[in-house]
Amino acid sequence: MLIDPSKTPGGGPLAALSKGFAEDLRRQGYAPRTISEHRRLLRDLSDWLQVRQLTAGDLSLRQVDLFLSDCRSAGAARQKMPKALGPILGYLRKLEMAPAAETPWEGGPAGEILNRYRQFLTTERGLVPVTALQYIDRLRPFLDRRMSADGLELGSLTPADVTSFVVAWCPHLNGGVAKLTITALRSFLGFLHLDGVTERSLVCAVPSVAHCRLAGLPKGLEPDEVRRLLAACDANTAVGCRDLAILTLLVRLGLRSGEVATLTLDDIDWRTGTIVVRGKGNCRERVPLPPDVGRRLVEYLQHARPANARGRTVFVRCIAPHHHLGSSRVSTIVADAARRADLGRIHAHRLRHTAATELLRAGASLPEIGQLLRHRHVETTAIYAKVDRDRLRLIARAWPEGDR
Repeated sequence: MLIDPSKTPGGGPLAALSKGFAEDLRRQGYAPRTISEHRRLLRDLSDWLQVRQLTAGDLSLRQVDLFLSDCRSAGAARQKMPKALGPILGYLRKLEMAPAAETPWEGGPAGEILNRYRQFLTTERGLVPVTALQYIDRLRPFLDRRMSADGLELGSLTPADVTSFVVAWCPHLNGGVAKLTITALRSFLGFLHLDGVTERSLVCAVPSVAHCRLAGLPKGLEPDEVRRLLAACDANTAVGCRDLAILTLLVRLGLRSGEVATLTLDDIDWRTGTIVVRGKGNCRERVPLPPDVGRRLVEYLQHARPANARGRTVFVRCIAPHHHLGSSRVSTIVADAARRADLGRIHAHRLRHTAATELLRAGASLPEIGQLLRHRHVETTAIYAKVDRDRLRLIARAWPEGDR
């Protein structure tokens, strides 16, 4: 049954929650106009539930999709995206009235095995949830190939099935994504054997990605390009002040985007001038906080970070809800600043290379650079020897002239 959200009476199982929901949004810093829009959407959802004789407890991912589909059919343009229901569903879950958030694949044919695999990664292998989800995302094309009319078929997997998938799929990916796909596939095949799905382990059937570790060349920004990048942020605005602090951290300390996103207020020790960085594998290390980086952080915390920000993460959204930024958002901030500075396409990791090459120019040794970047193996830092032109000239031999 289709409904027109603009012509419903305003009742339903959620009607009594409207005032409490509005107050919750006000505490999160939403503007009055935005609060009114969300209250109208709550009314529409409540009426839709009433028409279908459902309650908030029935709001599964499928029911949410049906509601949005009905709204679009009725011409409600403001309800095109599932994201619009985020504040409402969050409030209902906080009241324990709606089901917990679902991952899109949880209800599909692969849901059961992927849930067990995710649990295996986080508990048995010690992976952080974000990495576990990255593995699962890389497995989607492989699982799609194993779908049939009878559902997901994994028990009959053969080495040829695995190899043919890798040969067909990975050549279309860039080096980093291909390597992650291979890693995820090996991990998943090992899990299938441990879980009793396959009789033997098929890990050895996964080919390796051809890759020469030191074949690439780190590409850092030149000093003038760094100045242009930082100047692309308007420090007189809340967004610009925040973005300038983020870019300064990336350029000066060589942090990864995820490390900036997870930085908390408790990680900053103003007395000792250090910060705690959460690196790969949940490894925590304390690094010095240069004065210029500290000043940018102070300016942001004093003048731009919302007073009603949610949680203790340093960098949060400037518009409500003021929750933490994800690593992808940090990467977008870098890309947007580079575009405004007319520097072309720049990824956040390139600023990590910039920090390393600047240290190299200043005379730092490779072990010192590896310490700042928190490399676990000296071989990882060795690639920066290829960009030290002055030292390379010292070992370069003259080209033999020969007889004339």
